[in-house]
Amino acid sequence: MVIYNTATKQKEEFRPLHGNKVGIYCCGPTVYNYFHIGNARPFVVFDVLRRYLKYRGYDVTYVQNFTDIDDKMIRRAREENTTVAELAERYIAEYYKDADGLGILRADVNPRATQHMGEIIGLIEKLIEKGHAYEVNGDVYFSVPSYAPYGRVSGQPLEDLEAGARIEVGEVKRHPLDFALWKAQKEGEPAWESPWGMGRPGWHIECSAMSMKYLGETLDIHCGGQDLAFPHHENEVAQSEAATGKPFVRYFMHNGYINVDNRKMSKSVGNFFTVRDVAEKFDLEVVRLFLLGAHYRSPINFSEELLEQAKSGLARLYNAKTDGEFYLENAGDDASAPDAEAHFTDRAEALKGEFERAMDDDLNTADALGSLYEYVRELNILVAAGASKAAVEAGLAGLMELASVMGLLQRKAEGVDDSVMKLVEERQAARKARDFARADAIRDELAALGYAVEDTPEGPKVKPI
Repeated sequence: MVIYNTATKQKEEFRPLHGNKVGIYCCGPTVYNYFHIGNARPFVVFDVLRRYLKYRGYDVTYVQNFTDIDDKMIRRAREENTTVAELAERYIAEYYKDADGLGILRADVNPRATQHMGEIIGLIEKLIEKGHAYEVNGDVYFSVPSYAPYGRVSGQPLEDLEAGARIEVGEVKRHPLDFALWKAQKEGEPAWESPWGMGRPGWHIECSAMSMKYLGETLDIHCGGQDLAFPHHENEVAQSEAATGKPFVRYFMHNGYINVDNRKMSKSVGNFFTVRDVAEKFDLEVVRLFLLGAHYRSPINFSEELLEQAKSGLARLYNAKTDGEFYLENAGDDASAPDAEAHFTDRAEALKGEFERAMDDDLNTADALGSLYEYVRELNILVAAGASKAAVEAGLAGLMELASVMGLLQRKAEGVDDSVMKLVEERQAARKARDFARADAIRDELAALGYAVEDTPEGPKVKPI
């Protein structure tokens, strides 16, 4: 497998530090609101990365943090007349609701900044001891000039970064690029005891402290949105490597932006959608498929038209699954189509290989989905040919294996209501009696209830519309 490493700006063969074990740290949400469709993209994409590595036989530890203390959370808590802790609890619960809807597996660890103050303070102390950080009036800053490789992740020379840097009002930094590791308490803010007085951590230090606690001093993969490459991940690398003297991350992976009408989604221009907003019109599994329909490093344009296309694509996958399951339940034991079965076996093996080659090439989910749709077409042909139950069962198992890598087709089938099945039976009786007018009327009645009936050699097949 090759991965495009943001830090080196090239594809590199993936070789974990510890053989079969892979440690992944994915930057999670700041929990002051529902997460938006732009946040959803890295959560979904890197969930697929985790799934694929496990499919390939790796032992994966996946860590995704919650930032539960920062300026945005303090402001929002004041606006809502609540505490930062209560705000965090509420939106962590809401995160899980939306993440579950998107089919995102729970992380092995979801560390919170407020629960790791000991590790954060210990890391800051180490940086001060080594001359990479300094304290001023209860604030602690990382000294960027003390870390020579600064700018490696973003690929920008220090002098270019300096040109765009500025010192905020009230800051007493030695250098414009120096960044806060610890912030002295301001009136009314949550705070923790530290060697520098009451205060709270800066944003960047929490991820270094938590990721190294659970994954060691060198991470295999660190991932997140493109906007995190600088300054967040740049600063993580600087403070972590300055503290340990070891490489912090072997492979950085960053996904591209989501655009709305070809403009980057942003609150400032008003083209901003939360996942909860989108869920009012579209099933979240449709949203997941939409997000995987382009290569993760490419920008993706958000539109209802593209979501409708994803909805149709997901229906194709589910129809193949339900048709295969219906066939297994209703076909005779003597069903057999040896030529079709031999053809399908060859094609299924080839398509599985194409799927894996796409995923091995820097997680190319777009091409992998193309192979999955082709697999579905071949499975439909197999079922239509009247193949043996064993062949169809094997075909379905292959479909589910590949779909599960993408986090698709994971919904449990809902049973059809007894009243609906009674109408289906009445329609069958009307057809046998050649009362086609009555049969058509019942079909219309079923459609009004949200069901379609398809007549097959194995009997009537009922599907939600």
